[in-house]
Amino acid sequence: MIKSNLKRIGIYGGSFDPPHYGHLIISKIAIKKLKLKKLFWCVTKKNPFKKKTYFTLNHRIIKSKKLVKRNNKITVSSFEDKIKSNATIDLIKYFKKKYNNSEFFLIIGADNLINLHKWKNHKQLIKLVNIAVFPRKDYDQKAKKSVILKKVKKIIFFKSKHINISSTELRKKLN
Repeated sequence: MIKSNLKRIGIYGGSFDPPHYGHLIISKIAIKKLKLKKLFWCVTKKNPFKKKTYFTLNHRIIKSKKLVKRNNKITVSSFEDKIKSNATIDLIKYFKKKYNNSEFFLIIGADNLINLHKWKNHKQLIKLVNIAVFPRKDYDQKAKKSVILKKVKKIIFFKSKHINISSTELRKKLN
């Protein structure tokens, strides 16, 4: 599944609202296990499946950069203005053009796998990238029975401990 002659790049997109150590732990595991040369944290202005963000985009980018500052394989940025879209498929097309001799891994949680069939151009997306799925509390079994599994050939399920921290829970503590 992993082609050794290509540069491996991870794409980890999301709101990062706020970023936390769980994001960093997942990133470190993905870098090591997938032998990634680079991992991009692609901070979205607004997740199309969520109503709003708690923190501003600038705040989330600053906090994300601070969290990953000691890891030179992780780059934090927002690409939506550059690619004129918040759709993952458009982000992947941008990266494929920019890094044309690379193999790409989309890093997602099991909760996102369940709804991947609702993403814009999901059929094209799953042809362009390997999907790397991390466990999420209360979602793992549903993810392994999800609609998308019948269509995805390049999928990797990580068997790591559940990271019991989430941006949603952190935001609740702020209110």
